[in-house]
Amino acid sequence: MAHRGDPPDGPAENGAGGQDDEYGSLVFDESFVRAARLQEFSAQERMGEHARAVRSLPGRTVRTGSRIAVALVILIALAFGTAVFMGLRHPYESPVARRTEPLRMTLVPLAPRGAVPGGTPDALFAASPAAGHATGRDGISPPPARRTEDFSESQVGAALATATDYLVASSLDPDVLGGSTVRPVEALLDPDQMEQFERSVEDPYDDGQHAATGWLVRFDPAEAVPDPEVRVRGTLRYAQTGSDALEVVSDHTFTYALRPAASGPQPQGGASLFTVRREMSFRFDREDLRLHRLEVRTSYLQAGPQSCPADTSGALRPLLAGERAESRGPAGTDPYATGRPAAALCGTLDVSSRPSRTPASPPGPGLPSPPLLPSPATPPSRP
Repeated sequence: MAHRGDPPDGPAENGAGGQDDEYGSLVFDESFVRAARLQEFSAQERMGEHARAVRSLPGRTVRTGSRIAVALVILIALAFGTAVFMGLRHPYESPVARRTEPLRMTLVPLAPRGAVPGGTPDALFAASPAAGHATGRDGISPPPARRTEDFSESQVGAALATATDYLVASSLDPDVLGGSTVRPVEALLDPDQMEQFERSVEDPYDDGQHAATGWLVRFDPAEAVPDPEVRVRGTLRYAQTGSDALEVVSDHTFTYALRPAASGPQPQGGASLFTVRREMSFRFDREDLRLHRLEVRTSYLQAGPQSCPADTSGALRPLLAGERAESRGPAGTDPYATGRPAAALCGTLDVSSRPSRTPASPPGPGLPSPPLLPSPATPPSRP
């Protein structure tokens, strides 16, 4: 018996439309029809001369160029956002060019209470607090170099070596002491300080920034000649002051034996001692360490015996054997004067304790006793 909906002649032999029809559950809804890629020609269209019964429908075109442009815009936006985020979150600040600060210096002449004692250099040294001090460079002993948070042991060692070389060049070099050259000192300076250094040497002035003796020890060759043997004692210490900076601080006492600048043979007991206390601080950045140079930040100098009114900005003015300091005080300072200010300071040459040793050889006949010089262990207080 044929079921309702079967063809008039009964069910198809192949079973189509029966319970086993594999397409029986397929629904041809509107979306299915719209998605079709083929479309049958209408009856009227089929009446024409068409070789095919169906035609292809235009599919959804993929705009490849537009998609690439959108992808590039998205990538650029992501890269820009990442750069901004990393810039805000980066733990290190961008390096900023730092201008080297000018050297700040203080000069304090030390005036003796009486006549300056004279004698032979050996006898004077033996009776002074410098009797046990080392000679020359041996008296500048840097501490062991140890790494810091941001600087290696070799970098710390380079800073100490450069500071030592500066002290030797500016305090012990015979040509620098005699005033014939400044090149050994100049070669170790940061280029940013060169202008201040040259002005100090060419036009010295005691204004706290432009005295030649703030950079180096120098005597007027027309007045005094230093003996080659110089006694030295002091300390060097270092510390890291920033992620890109090391500081080295020096504190040394230099004791010179001076003779009057005179032609011909010198008298046997005509020498006298002259003491210079130098406290200096040096700064090093990584470029300075690499190029063996430094920046001098502060210089504090006490030197005597000298007269208080003496102008020591260009060269130190030692009082030699038998001479006395002028009775008047340091040069006056007028706070109402215009122009470059003068930094007039002066102290008294004194000692905290007498040396325990006796002179190696007694002074010559008719010469006063050896001088009493400041002890490096207990330096005079700063004014």
